[in-house]
Amino acid sequence: MKDYYQILGVSRNATEEEIKNAYRELARKYHPDNYADNPLSDLAGEKMQEINEAYDFVMNEKRNGKSKSNNSNGYNASSSFPEVISLINAGRFEQAQELLDGIPPQSRNAEWYYLNGRVLYSRGWFDQAYTSFATATRMDPNNAEYRNCMHNAQKQSGRQYNPYRPYGNTGGDCNTCDMCQTLICADCCCECMGGDLIPCC
Repeated sequence: MKDYYQILGVSRNATEEEIKNAYRELARKYHPDNYADNPLSDLAGEKMQEINEAYDFVMNEKRNGKSKSNNSNGYNASSSFPEVISLINAGRFEQAQELLDGIPPQSRNAEWYYLNGRVLYSRGWFDQAYTSFATATRMDPNNAEYRNCMHNAQKQSGRQYNPYRPYGNTGGDCNTCDMCQTLICADCCCECMGGDLIPCC
């Protein structure tokens, strides 16, 4: 069996704050972004996965028997994914998604699905966000924040993702009909000014 404390470089008597600090240092060192286009990228990815696994194990062991209360943001006061939360709060959704994807499936709890839903929703992937929120709600049915997010995503569900719309923008979409209408209007203006017809695409 792996010695998860050794992987994190902390003692078994380490406080939760010491464990979090050790995790942050290792995550900064082995984050996949640091090894882009590097032959060591695969090894760094494996190491990051091992660090995430160790962190989840150690923190769950530390909290064993302790009650977990939720704060006003819906995040657990003793979150299992502090780095992901920091990235989401900073609007760095792609990096948050990378960290979430690095969590082994067996370690994906209700909070993981909730945070995954937050990232997906912020990036405009409403259907996938709904699925994630629904899973989080199913795993933790007493969490009101999970339930509220699921309902919000359900309202947006079915909307098509538009890669030209900035992340999180819920304004009107630019579609083919709008583009054609614009071209027709431009053509009419051009005709009035004595210009050539705009060729049909």
